[in-house]
Amino acid sequence: MHGLVNRSVQCFIRDTYGPSNWSAVARAAQMDDHSYEPMLTASPGMTSELIDACHGVLGHPRETILEDLGTYLVSHANMTVVRRLLRFGGVDYLEFLHSLRDLRDRARLAVDDLDLPTMDLSERGDGEYRLTCSVPMPGVGHVIMGMLRAMADDYGALVFLDHLGEVEGCEIVSIQLVDQSHAVGKPFALAVRAG
Repeated sequence: MHGLVNRSVQCFIRDTYGPSNWSAVARAAQMDDHSYEPMLTASPGMTSELIDACHGVLGHPRETILEDLGTYLVSHANMTVVRRLLRFGGVDYLEFLHSLRDLRDRARLAVDDLDLPTMDLSERGDGEYRLTCSVPMPGVGHVIMGMLRAMADDYGALVFLDHLGEVEGCEIVSIQLVDQSHAVGKPFALAVRAG
């Protein structure tokens, strides 16, 4: 597991619940220096232990922590680079959903050894889609759900999401796209303004 994943969990807990809760999580996870180096690799088991420590300290279910992490990765001011990477996927939410197949390759342009899940989108009819995500870490579908929910807000779309469980090493997320233009989306420009 890439160190960026563990560092993202660290930043999420620190920014959302405060430094004292992060210190408690780090102690519960038996971390030596209470910080992750983002460019080093770690075992997937270490990430699971970190999420377990978050559960133990915060008392929230693992699924809730993982979904909130996904939301944080898209919506927090410290994570604008993730939002930009995702928004390059399309001009509306449906184009964004179809671009998820390429997300792994786009992310590797920035960090070549980052192992994101592979994702495949299938259409079920009447605005319902299924996103199948490979599982480099148990619960990754919940992280994806948080990201999908935050991106729906970003695009101004109304969606209903449901985690359907794991099948043959993949987690399945159901996406019901109710209204692609439900609200005004957040502004987005391809070029970043200097200054």
